[in-house]
Amino acid sequence: MNAIVDYGVGNLFSLESSFRAIGEAVTVTSDPEVLKTADRIILPGVGAFRDAAEKLNTTGLGPAVKELALSGKPLLGICLGMQLLFEKSYEYGEYEGLSLIPGKVKAIKDVTGDALKIPHIGWNALIFRKPSVLFHDIREGDHVYFVHSYYADECEAHTTAVTEYGACLTASVEKDNIFGCQFHPEKSGSVGLRILKAFCEVE
Repeated sequence: MNAIVDYGVGNLFSLESSFRAIGEAVTVTSDPEVLKTADRIILPGVGAFRDAAEKLNTTGLGPAVKELALSGKPLLGICLGMQLLFEKSYEYGEYEGLSLIPGKVKAIKDVTGDALKIPHIGWNALIFRKPSVLFHDIREGDHVYFVHSYYADECEAHTTAVTEYGACLTASVEKDNIFGCQFHPEKSGSVGLRILKAFCEVE
């Protein structure tokens, strides 16, 4: 069973529906005890890093997710959920993340300037950097859907794909049993569904 973490900062319906569409059992939960019984955990998120980090901590879900990930349970962070996997974010200040993957979250405009619209919204191609179990059923150049104003930096050792938007922006990361997608697989059509299916095969 796959557990989607409900901590109040995500559109969970489309993500839940995507798991059901690929025939995978899924539950949405705000109970750390349920996370312990899950085979895999999905950490979604939209909005501001500070608010999400505070909610994870005040609900006790953040410490639970971190403990379970460090114990070896597969974890997938999506969009803001991926950013929370890193050490810290500089979104309107400086805030601590879960520190599960080395790296910092920074503003896209720092590397693109004012030439492109921020947030970065739309379909962009994946450029592979290293093999990932999430990508065994997709091809380099496949397009996925992004919505973000910040990106993960200083994480090259764990970057599995980037995308081009005025600069090479981190699109996905992987460290042992911990995975992250800056894009939304649940909004990325058949490519996204194949990525979610690959995650469901991680043990």
